[in-house]
Amino acid sequence: MTVNRVLHIIAGTFIMISVVLGYYMSPWFFIFTFFVGANLFQSGFSNWCLMADILKKFGLRDET
Repeated sequence: MTVNRVLHIIAGTFIMISVVLGYYMSPWFFIFTFFVGANLFQSGFSNWCLMADILKKFGLRDET
Protein backbone atom coordinates (compact mmCIF):
# COMPACT_ATOMS: atom_id res chain seq x y z
CA MET A 1 0.00 0.00 0.00
CA THR A 2 1.07 3.54 -0.61
CA VAL A 3 1.24 6.49 1.77
CA ASN A 4 -1.72 8.18 0.08
CA ARG A 5 -4.02 5.15 0.42
CA VAL A 6 -3.13 4.54 4.07
CA LEU A 7 -3.49 8.25 4.82
CA HIS A 8 -7.03 8.24 3.41
CA ILE A 9 -7.89 5.11 5.40
CA ILE A 10 -6.59 6.62 8.65
CA ALA A 11 -8.32 9.99 8.11
CA GLY A 12 -11.63 8.32 7.22
CA THR A 13 -11.43 6.03 10.23
CA PHE A 14 -10.64 8.93 12.58
CA ILE A 15 -13.57 10.93 11.22
CA MET A 16 -16.06 8.05 11.48
CA ILE A 17 -14.97 7.17 15.02
CA SER A 18 -15.10 10.78 16.22
CA VAL A 19 -18.55 11.33 14.70
CA VAL A 20 -19.89 8.22 16.44
CA LEU A 21 -18.29 9.26 19.73
CA GLY A 22 -19.59 12.81 19.31
CA TYR A 23 -23.12 11.56 18.72
CA TYR A 24 -23.27 8.97 21.50
CA MET A 25 -20.76 10.18 24.11
CA SER A 26 -20.07 13.90 24.01
CA PRO A 27 -20.28 16.65 21.40
CA TRP A 28 -16.72 17.60 22.35
CA PHE A 29 -15.49 14.73 20.17
CA PHE A 30 -16.51 16.79 17.13
CA ILE A 31 -13.44 18.93 17.83
CA PHE A 32 -11.33 15.96 16.75
CA THR A 33 -13.41 15.67 13.56
CA PHE A 34 -12.72 19.34 12.87
CA PHE A 35 -8.99 18.85 13.53
CA VAL A 36 -8.74 16.01 11.00
CA GLY A 37 -10.66 18.03 8.40
CA ALA A 38 -8.52 21.11 9.01
CA ASN A 39 -5.36 19.04 8.60
CA LEU A 40 -6.63 17.65 5.28
CA PHE A 41 -7.52 21.18 4.18
CA GLN A 42 -4.11 22.67 5.00
CA SER A 43 -2.25 19.75 3.45
CA GLY A 44 -4.09 20.41 0.19
CA PHE A 45 -2.59 23.89 0.07
CA SER A 46 0.83 23.30 1.60
CA ASN A 47 1.47 19.81 0.17
CA TRP A 48 2.73 18.74 3.62
CA CYS A 49 1.12 16.35 6.09
CA LEU A 50 2.63 15.17 9.37
CA MET A 51 0.87 11.79 9.17
CA ALA A 52 2.31 11.22 5.69
CA ASP A 53 5.81 11.89 7.04
CA ILE A 54 5.19 9.42 9.87
CA LEU A 55 3.97 6.77 7.44
CA LYS A 56 7.05 7.26 5.27
CA LYS A 57 9.26 6.71 8.33
CA PHE A 58 7.42 3.39 8.85
CA GLY A 59 8.56 2.39 5.37
CA LEU A 60 5.50 2.98 3.21
CA ARG A 61 6.30 4.07 -0.31
CA ASP A 62 5.14 7.15 -2.18
CA GLU A 63 3.13 6.80 -5.36
CA THR A 64 5.89 8.27 -7.53
